Amino acid sequence: MHIAIAGNIGSGKTTLTTMLAKHYGWEAKFEAVDYNPYLDDYYKDIPRWSFCLEVYFLKQRFRDLLEISQETKTIIQDRSIYEGVYVFTANNKEMGNLSNRDFETYMELFELMTQVVKYPDLMIYLKSTVPHLVKNIQKRGRDYEQTMPLEYLDNLNKRYDQFIFEKYKGKVLVIDVDDIDFEHNAKDFASIIDKIDAHLFGLFPD
Repeated sequence: MHIAIAGNIGSGKTTLTTMLAKHYGWEAKFEAVDYNPYLDDYYKDIPRWSFCLEVYFLKQRFRDLLEISQETKTIIQDRSIYEGVYVFTANNKEMGNLSNRDFETYMELFELMTQVVKYPDLMIYLKSTVPHLVKNIQKRGRDYEQTMPLEYLDNLNKRYDQFIFEKYKGKVLVIDVDDIDFEHNAKDFASIIDKIDAHLFGLFPD
C-alpha cells in the first residue's frame, strides 16, 4: 500500500509522515536529497536552466515511485511526484521561468510516466492558511526559509487547492491543520488516525 502526504511548506508533512509511520509500522519515504547537478547553474540563470532542473527532479521522483511500486510493505511518502509537477513546476512556469514549449514537453513526459504507475492508495492533504504556515516556518527556524515571500506561499496554496480539488484523480483525505496540533495533542492525532482508518479500512464513519 502507498500513502502520500501533500501540503505546502510548513504544513507539517514531514512530522505527520514520521508519526504515522511509527503508529502503523509503515516505512517512511522522504524526498531524496541527492545533489542536483543543475542547481548551481539554475541559480546563475534561472530561465536558462529551469527545464533541466525540473526534468532532473521529475526523474528522481519517478524513480522513487517505481521503487514504491515494487515494495511489499506499506510506504508512506512525504511529497509525491504529483505535487512536484502540478504545484512547484507549474508555479515555476507561471513565474516565467519555463517556456510554453518546454512546459508542454515536460508535461507530456510526466503523463507518459504516470501511465506505468498507479495513484497512491490515499493522498492526505494538509490544508493550511498562509499565517499558519508562516508560524510553523518561523518556529522551525530554517534560515533559508525565513525570507520566503508571503506571495510565494499564497501562490503555492492556490496551486495546492487546484491540484487536489481539480486535477488529482486519486483518493484524497483533506485535513485542515490550522486549528489542530497533532504533534503535541494526542486527541488531535487520534482524530487523524480515525479518519485514515475510515478511508483505508472502513472502521469508522467519515
